[in-house]
Amino acid sequence: MAQSVKHSTPKEMLPIVYHFESKPIWSDEFDYKGLPDPTKWSYDVGGKGWGNNELQYYTKENLKNARVENGKLIIEAIKENFDKNTYTSARLVTKGKGDFLYGRFEIKAKLPFGRGTWPAIWMLASEQTYSDKYWPDNGEIDIMEHVGYDPGNVHATVHTKAFNHVIGTQKGTEMMVNDFDTAFHEYRLDWTPQKIEMFIDSKLYFTFENSGKGFAEYPFDKKFHLLLNLAVGGNWGGSKGVDESIFPQKMEVDYVRIYALKK
Repeated sequence: MAQSVKHSTPKEMLPIVYHFESKPIWSDEFDYKGLPDPTKWSYDVGGKGWGNNELQYYTKENLKNARVENGKLIIEAIKENFDKNTYTSARLVTKGKGDFLYGRFEIKAKLPFGRGTWPAIWMLASEQTYSDKYWPDNGEIDIMEHVGYDPGNVHATVHTKAFNHVIGTQKGTEMMVNDFDTAFHEYRLDWTPQKIEMFIDSKLYFTFENSGKGFAEYPFDKKFHLLLNLAVGGNWGGSKGVDESIFPQKMEVDYVRIYALKK
């Protein structure tokens, strides 16, 4: 009987295993009081629907809508008329103060409840590198989205030129979190040149791999920044209407921690 020969896998065929640093390169523990730290956070400001027919006006440096208290960041949506909008809220961004290429992103948050709420923890490209169309060609990473009419169903999604909701090809999934509005959960992104992975409380529930076919499918090789916001209504969040009686509503964030990809 011929002796079997054991073939080893060529080195170039072995998958790359990525690791992350153990100490954050950027974080906010919200261990202070007042407005969010201006060295880390800026504001997207305004109304006009934000491309989704949303109902809120995002304010700047307004403690009613964005503040730190009791060790938590509070983003609060309030029913009030403001500049032709019927709600106010806040959208915090790290652009120019925290722009990242790859890494582990951990955000521990408690979400609002009720029909019409639409909180999000997400990322956008910090520069327009690909094509003459910023979105979706330069990419979007949605670490957490939740629409109040579907309580507990938390979504993770990516948008690119080839994969986005406008053409019905977006890539994403969802996971049920029954106590989304009464307990804090850690929403996590692991982002490497090879793939994007999303976790809730360390449980992996979404993977999007780099196909190697270029930016149309994987534009996630440039710097991105983080956004935290609470929208009201909109094409998705308001598709079942808005329950005006539930407001004010708030998203609370316990911490944001970002770890670099090990070289």
